[in-house]
Amino acid sequence: MSAKKRKPVLVIGLGRFGGAVALTLERMGHEVLGADSEAALVQEFAPQLTKVVQADCTDHLCLKSLGVEDFEAAVVAIGTDIEASVLTVLALSDLGLTNIWAKATNDKHARILERTGATHVVFPEQKMGERVAHLLNERLLDFIGFGDEFAIARLKAPEAIVGLPLVTSDCRRKFAVTVVGVKRGTEDFIHAVPDTLIFPDYELVVSGRIADIERFSALN
Repeated sequence: MSAKKRKPVLVIGLGRFGGAVALTLERMGHEVLGADSEAALVQEFAPQLTKVVQADCTDHLCLKSLGVEDFEAAVVAIGTDIEASVLTVLALSDLGLTNIWAKATNDKHARILERTGATHVVFPEQKMGERVAHLLNERLLDFIGFGDEFAIARLKAPEAIVGLPLVTSDCRRKFAVTVVGVKRGTEDFIHAVPDTLIFPDYELVVSGRIADIERFSALN
């Protein structure tokens, strides 16, 4: 199903995280209803989203008037007001929405959100903190971690495999990482194959467990 044919998405809370989610969905072709209790944010996003309303989304009647049953999903991106976040998720769940994404500030908040109906809980600040910490490693150029200790990273080619084809360096067996792609200078990334020869100025895209990627990036 194309994005244009999907039901619209409701984004509640248009702060830094919620605003970014809403604008990205809009660019992807979704219809987005943004909702926030602050008039200034409603005014700011009004020209950029399909529709924006000033509303108290902890109120069942308010959500019902927005036609929650017509939405494909809802994103509860309320920041520091944990009570409002939980009450909004509860109200959405009570109204029958089964695809609810919610932002959590800590583990306790996440557990409450899950018990009140959130189907997906995210920790944007925590994820960004982890990403920045990994990027402080000079060899790691980009990093995306997943919840099961798995990650995909872009890094400078370790000296230990420079000058060797991948079939010889045998990264999967020796270092427990898989080299997915390689890039040289301003050229585009290309898919890595066993005969790919690694040059000193290569950047690699690798996948594997976070700890293994960290060790691989530190090889001399």
